[in-house]
Amino acid sequence: MAKTQLGARVDSEIKRLAEARAADRGLSLGDYIAGLVRDDTEGLRQRGLDAARRFLDEHQSVFDDLEDGERHVPGAHAA
Repeated sequence: MAKTQLGARVDSEIKRLAEARAADRGLSLGDYIAGLVRDDTEGLRQRGLDAARRFLDEHQSVFDDLEDGERHVPGAHAA
């Protein structure tokens, strides 16, 4: 597939974060951004978010119980 150049203006913090994430994944910045767009347009991102929501809806009480247990440990206090 032929490639074309794309220009976008973002603040320096967004640029830094995108470059760091691309480097973490061993991708060029352009390939990283193309992957984000592809994932978004193919619905992969939304499916992941939906799966995370279903997981939390099903298991939230486990996390709540753990947090409640940590708050009521005798002798526990904030540092």
